[in-house]
Order: sequence, then C-alpha cells, then structure tokens
Amino acid sequence: MEWHATTILAVRRGDRVAIGGDGQVTLGTTVMKADAVKVRKLLEGQVLVGFAGSAADGFALMEHFETKLRDYPNNVPRAAIELAKLWRTDRMLRRLEAVLIVVDARHSLMVSGAGDVIQPSDGVLATGSGGGYALAAARALLAHTNLAAGEIVREALKIAGGIDIYTNGHLTVEELPCAT
Repeated sequence: MEWHATTILAVRRGDRVAIGGDGQVTLGTTVMKADAVKVRKLLEGQVLVGFAGSAADGFALMEHFETKLRDYPNNVPRAAIELAKLWRTDRMLRRLEAVLIVVDARHSLMVSGAGDVIQPSDGVLATGSGGGYALAAARALLAHTNLAAGEIVREALKIAGGIDIYTNGHLTVEELPCAT
C-alpha cells in the first residue's frame, strides 16, 4: 500500500515568514492519523522545517539537516546544499522519501533527494499531495488580499484540504520575523 501524507506550505510576506502543514497521514484509503505534526523548529526556533513524505524519512532528514546547520552556522543555503549532496551520495539516505521545506529570517528553500535546493522568486513554496492546490491558493491570496503570511498559510491550507483527499484541516503553523 502507498502512504500519502500531508501538504506543507511556506509564505514570505512583509516582515514575516510562515510555514504550515496539515496533520493527515493516509495508508491506502484509510486515514491512519489526523493530527500528525510535520513542522518543527530547529536551532532554538531560528529555523523552521516542514516535511512531506514518509514520517520516519522526514524526521531522519531533519536530524541530518540540523547537523548541517550546526556545521554551517548562520548559512542555511550552505547547510541545505550540503544535505542535498549527502542525500544524493549516501547509500542509505538515497532511499529516503521525503521533501523538506526550510525557512529562516532570510531564506525559503525546498530540498529534495534528487539534489534540488530551490529558492522561489516569489517567497512561496509548497510540497506534498495538496501542494499544488496550496501553492495556487497562496499566490492568489498574495496577489488579491492584504493577509499576513501566517493567515495566507492557514487559508491556503484550508483550501487545499477542501480539494485534496490526503490533506485535512488539522493545521500546524509557525512563524518567524523576516530580515528582509
């Protein structure tokens, strides 16, 4: 059976950056858990990370990423690149199936096992089963409302949850002040 799990969305607007995710974990056609938390604070709350994909794989990758953050303090892009390199070259890590979205005061990045480290031009990133819906909703809300970053994340995730059967309304949203 195939696991389907979550939608993660990050939005940068004004002086805030927010990242959020829903809590649903589905195995086949059965909801196994409705209140999973897939958004975490790292480095004493200076970096926020969300993951979509296998929970065990996501947690393992977050641990490796936190180690890279300690190796490259105050340099989130470098830590993300080093994680992506390790992820591609390590025989065990190469099999991990998850995608990370990482934000700090200055950067928003998506890191994948394919070696991708993507920084969006518009400050919006999404992944997971409802990622496309959340991304579209967030971009529309950015263009046509004055909502703050955290409110956009909540509303866009609600919209995605109303469309994608693998996304629910149990949301976790975290925010940080922006440096830019």
